[in-house]
Amino acid sequence: MPNSHVCHHVHIVFGTKNRVRHDPRRSPPKLWAYMSGILKNHGIHAVAIGGIEDHIHALVDLGPILGIAKAAQVLKANSSRWMNARLRTRFDWQEGYFAGSVSKSQVKTVIRYIANQNKHHKKMGFATEYALLLKKHGLEGGD
Repeated sequence: MPNSHVCHHVHIVFGTKNRVRHDPRRSPPKLWAYMSGILKNHGIHAVAIGGIEDHIHALVDLGPILGIAKAAQVLKANSSRWMNARLRTRFDWQEGYFAGSVSKSQVKTVIRYIANQNKHHKKMGFATEYALLLKKHGLEGGD
């Protein structure tokens, strides 16, 4: 079997540096499309990307080329460079990130979760959401 076949869905979440909120009307759909292109250029399929003013969620199928750490680094570096070219203020992502594996049976659930971020965050802030993601995946603590 000469080809590699990899299906590795990962939910990646990261916030803006210091939780700085940017105007959501300025760029999100364009940012998400740009992020999708970044991933595609690196052999990763963006299944769903979304977020709100202070953080982003990306459900990706990593494929056989890049690992999680490199995928997150490439996504954050290129998207922050793109945002800085368009905003009048400095834009940066936080240094860390969350990444959790998603089973094929849960992909649709995570897609819905990402699509409903505005509704979800009327009830819960990002810090609480992040802490719950860590707890759900057995990763207590961290910021």
